[in-house]
Amino acid sequence: MNYETTLSSSLDSDLVVDNAERNRRRRNIALIVVAILAVAGGAYYFFGGSSTAALSEADKAGQAQTVTVVAPGRDSVVRAINATGTLAARREIPVGVVGEGGRVLQVYVDAGDWVSQGQVLVSVDRSVQTQQAAALEAQIGVARADLQLAQNELDRAMQLVERGFISKADVDRKTATRDATRARVNVANAQLAETRARNARLDVRAPVSGYVLERNVETGQTVSAGSGILFRIAKDGQLELQAKLSEDDLGQVAVGIPATVTPVGTDRIFNGSIWQIAPMIDAQSRQGMARIALPFDKALRPGGFASVEIKAGAMTAPVLPESAVQTGREGSFVYIVGKDNKVKQRPIKVGSVTANGLIIEQGLDGTERVVLYAGGFLNPDETINPKLLKKQ
Repeated sequence: MNYETTLSSSLDSDLVVDNAERNRRRRNIALIVVAILAVAGGAYYFFGGSSTAALSEADKAGQAQTVTVVAPGRDSVVRAINATGTLAARREIPVGVVGEGGRVLQVYVDAGDWVSQGQVLVSVDRSVQTQQAAALEAQIGVARADLQLAQNELDRAMQLVERGFISKADVDRKTATRDATRARVNVANAQLAETRARNARLDVRAPVSGYVLERNVETGQTVSAGSGILFRIAKDGQLELQAKLSEDDLGQVAVGIPATVTPVGTDRIFNGSIWQIAPMIDAQSRQGMARIALPFDKALRPGGFASVEIKAGAMTAPVLPESAVQTGREGSFVYIVGKDNKVKQRPIKVGSVTANGLIIEQGLDGTERVVLYAGGFLNPDETINPKLLKKQ
């Protein structure tokens, strides 16, 4: 029994020693594995991680789209103001009936004819007025005969008064009679002159020389002072374009500035110049009128519509192609490329159009890098790969 007990205790002791050894080995193996993983993680962090970050930046740079940009600089350009307006006579003269009127016998001119000052445009029946003038002429003859008789009687009385046959009072009465008869002759002459002047006003005459724009009378028509306007005449054939300009544009122009006018329906260009600028601005439209003198040409029809380009002088400003200018809710803008190759929106004010592009009046100084194409596909703060296009 003691042997068995001793053997059993010895076996139990060996088993405890074996278990402790195995546990110690397992802990050592686990510590070694943890150390290996830590070393591997550190190596990955210092070597693999930095290269991955660099690769990510390279990928971003490779994915950025290449966009053409341009530095516009500043050019000396002629500032042009474009507007529209109505063609009209520079001095339009309405012609109506000046006298008492009557039945029209003949119309001598038509619209589109040239007339001279004083030329008869319309003749009016004057048969009654002619008889009245003849009657006045007869009355003048009677008055002159009475004057001659009174003068002869006065002369005889002067001879007799010296001999004492008649009194001085009789001479005075005959002198008064002679003077009254002379006055009646003068009155009759004045009445005849008035009648002849009235008769002369029966005919409608051209008050000025010029081009007939409109005719509103026909043969056989009865005309009077209430008949309205019979003709419209452009004095000396001078024409103009009445162009409406904004307040800003009106401040840029002056009398004498050249302008080119193109009527609607034709490609012809007419050269003129501003001869008058309106002193007032319309309170509702906020516009004023610039009147551009034009030479006579049948292609320029008063009342027609035309466009005008006014040369408002030279200015120095950036000029961009239309492809670089975008339009949004708040107006025109361009994309500017910063030093970090990110695009930013820049609001601008666009001026007139030239052969080289759009004049940028405000918003750019010419040194910026401006996106030339594909601006509509970009977003603010987007990174791009700019490709600078040199101006020719």
